[in-house]
Amino acid sequence: MPETIDIRELPARLDELFALAAAGREIILSDGIEPRARLLPIGLPVTRVAGLHAGAVVPAEDFDAQLPDDFWAGRP
Repeated sequence: MPETIDIRELPARLDELFALAAAGREIILSDGIEPRARLLPIGLPVTRVAGLHAGAVVPAEDFDAQLPDDFWAGRP
């Protein structure tokens, strides 16, 4: 589980956090309770799951329809 560090602690703990990341740990940097960034070791594999959000994006019925000439002329 990633360790969460408030950004106000970052200057004092930077060396420690680099060492943790180099050892393979993920560090979440937060601003209060709001996560803002992640510190990850280089080379950490990215895991993607196919079909995880199936149906979350539905294209419009006319997605592949020809665009009007006004579009290509730059007119609204």
